[in-house]
Amino acid sequence: MKLLNLLLPLVIAGNIQTLWAADQNIPASTTFHIAADNALKSKLPADIAQRGYIVAGTNPNTPPTTFYQEDNKTLAGREIDIMTAVAERLGVSVQWRDTGGFDNIIPGLKSGRYDVALSNINATQKRLDQVDFIGYFDASRLGIISRKDENIAPFTQLADVCGKQVGAGAGTTQLLRLDTASKECIAAGKAAIDVAVFPDRPAGVQAVVSGRVAMFFGPYEGLTYQVSKVDALTMSGQITVNDAPVSIAFAKQSPLEDAVQAALNSLIKDGTYQQILDKWNIGYGAVKEAKRNQEIF
Repeated sequence: MKLLNLLLPLVIAGNIQTLWAADQNIPASTTFHIAADNALKSKLPADIAQRGYIVAGTNPNTPPTTFYQEDNKTLAGREIDIMTAVAERLGVSVQWRDTGGFDNIIPGLKSGRYDVALSNINATQKRLDQVDFIGYFDASRLGIISRKDENIAPFTQLADVCGKQVGAGAGTTQLLRLDTASKECIAAGKAAIDVAVFPDRPAGVQAVVSGRVAMFFGPYEGLTYQVSKVDALTMSGQITVNDAPVSIAFAKQSPLEDAVQAALNSLIKDGTYQQILDKWNIGYGAVKEAKRNQEIF
């Protein structure tokens, strides 16, 4: 019963989009409230300044990044705190939307449904062809979880999972990384990685707990959180990569980018940004400057 209770938030988070329409304003909770800067507010596009809020899309199933609290309707997490602080520095608020899936984020930005999107989105050159980015979290640390009773020896490289079964979320950079590593296994004369694709991280974590898949690959901070909540799990792999940072995404050439970048850098400078990351025990991922588009790479 204990294990079921610990997994229940994952099940709820993975299916909550059925309860919330994609265009509905979702309540959010934050412990940080930031003073506005009128000079930075002047950088806002006139239409956003007039309506008084920024529309932000997120796929809330990945604690501590973005998730629903126990009431199943209020958002919380690193990205809620970060974007709320940015908006308050600009003298406006945030209206949050559930994208109903990670794969809906870029289409939602391109169609104008969201002004920004935050959902543990890694900036990549391929994605940069479709959307713009402002980086805000060092994504160089990834993790692989398994059941403790699998007794998998700790490892630090994907070459150690050749011939083994590893899951990843659909549309994520981790899935692409597994595919590349699998080809390298074959080239080295080893068995390919058996890559299992899941619709999202909660589904992958549940599959590991139930024994349907041996391991799951994803962001270190999110999987560390899951390991801390589910006794059956352990962190087997810690992989260091040279990825671009997790970023706030925008429609191409969004007039909002100047204001958000300036506000985020002001939060980095005054220490608020570090306090937010430390609150979620992920201060190790702090960046020194919020860079934009090609500057990120």
